[in-house]
Amino acid sequence: MNDADSPGPGPRLLLTKVRVRGFRTLIDTYFRPGLVSALVGEPGTGKSNLLAAIRAALDPKAAPLTHADTVREGGPHIRIDVETAEGTGGSLEGEPPSTSLIKHGDLPPVLYLPASLRGGRIVDTRPGTLPQVELAWGLVDETIGARSDRGESLYPPGTSEAAHGLVNAFETWVEAGLSGMVVLVEEPELFLAPQTQRYLYRTLRRLADEGNQILYSTHSPSFLNVARLDELVFTEHDPAVGTRLSQPDPLQADDEFRAYSEFDATRSELFLARAAILVEGQTERLALPFVFNALGYDPDAEMISIIECGGKPNIPLIARVATTAGVPVVVVHDRDAPKEKKPIQAERRLNQIIARVAGGNRVELTPDFEGVAGLRGHASRKPARAWHTFADLKKQDVPPPLAAIVTKAVALARRSADEA
Repeated sequence: MNDADSPGPGPRLLLTKVRVRGFRTLIDTYFRPGLVSALVGEPGTGKSNLLAAIRAALDPKAAPLTHADTVREGGPHIRIDVETAEGTGGSLEGEPPSTSLIKHGDLPPVLYLPASLRGGRIVDTRPGTLPQVELAWGLVDETIGARSDRGESLYPPGTSEAAHGLVNAFETWVEAGLSGMVVLVEEPELFLAPQTQRYLYRTLRRLADEGNQILYSTHSPSFLNVARLDELVFTEHDPAVGTRLSQPDPLQADDEFRAYSEFDATRSELFLARAAILVEGQTERLALPFVFNALGYDPDAEMISIIECGGKPNIPLIARVATTAGVPVVVVHDRDAPKEKKPIQAERRLNQIIARVAGGNRVELTPDFEGVAGLRGHASRKPARAWHTFADLKKQDVPPPLAAIVTKAVALARRSADEA
C-alpha cells in the first residue's frame, strides 16, 4: 500500500493532478502536486495564479471568478480540473461570472493564505463555507485575536509580529490534529527572520505529516529542500504559451543523503538564480564579486549566485542538482597541477568527472585559483588575502581566466532572463 492509498491521518497525497486552462497567465498548464510542493520562479511567472486556480476549483463559492481572471487574448472561457488520490475530481468551467463546478465525488477542503492578508486575518475565505475551513478559521481567529494583559493585540495588523501569527496558526493546526486539508500559502517567509523561516518550514512539514497537502510559493531558500528535488515546481512565463511548469526528478538515494548534508540555505539559493557559479571554497566566493565589479557587472543585479561547494569533490553533485533543476551553471575548479605536469591520478579522475557534468560551461584554473589570482601565503589566510587583494581590482588587471568566468555567467543569466 502506498502513501496515497493509506487511510486516516499521516503523509498522503490529496490532489494528484491539476490542469488549468484560460485562467490569468495559465493558458494551458498541468502538474502533479506532491505532498509538499514549492513553487519557485521570478515575479510574474504565475505562481500566485496557480494557487488561486486550485483554490477556485476546490471552493468556488469562496472565490467566485470574474472576467478579470480570464486570459486577456485567449477568450473568456476557463476550465480548471483537479483529481484526487481517491479517484474523485472536479471541473470548474465557464465564462466568468457564469461558472459551474462539476464534482465526481468529494473534494478536499482548502485553506488559502495569500500574502495580502499576512498582516491581518491570514486566511482568506468566507466563514462557514466548509466545516473544516471554519474550524481552522476559528483556531486562527483565536491566535490572531490574542491580547496581552493590557488589552493590546499581540499581533497588530501591518507589523512583523502579525507575520508570527502565521507561525502560531500552523502550530495550532498541528496541535489540533487538523488533517485532510489542502493548504495554499503565498510566500510564507514574509516578514520573518531566517531562523523563524527555517522553523516555519519544519512546521509546514509537520502539518503535511498530519495528513494535509501543502503548496506554497516562495522566494526564500529556507523553504527549498534540495534533498527533495521532486517537491520543487519551477515556473516560467512565455508570452506565447503562458505559464510553464517544470518538475525535476528526485535524486538517487546516495545523492539525496549527500545533498541533505551538504546543502544549506546559502547553497539552496541557486534554485532562485538565473545562473550560478560553482566554486570550490570561500576564497573564490569572496574574490569573484570584485571581478564582476571591475568588469562593470553586478552579480546580484544579474541574479547570479556564487555558490561555495565546500571543496572540489562536492562540485559534481551540486552541478548535477543544478542541472536537474534547470539552473545553468558555470563550474570553476582548480587543475591542481602546473600546465607542464599531469595532476595526480585522483585529481585527474575528478577533473574528468567535473568536465562531463559541466560540459562547455567550465573554467579550469591552472594550477589553481590562487596561482591565477596571484594569491600566495598561508592557507588559513587565503580568504582574507583574497578580500584585500581584489577590493581595488581594476578592469585591466583582471586575469583572463577570471574574466572568462564572469563573461560565461552573465551570458547564461541574460539568456535565462530572455527565455523567462
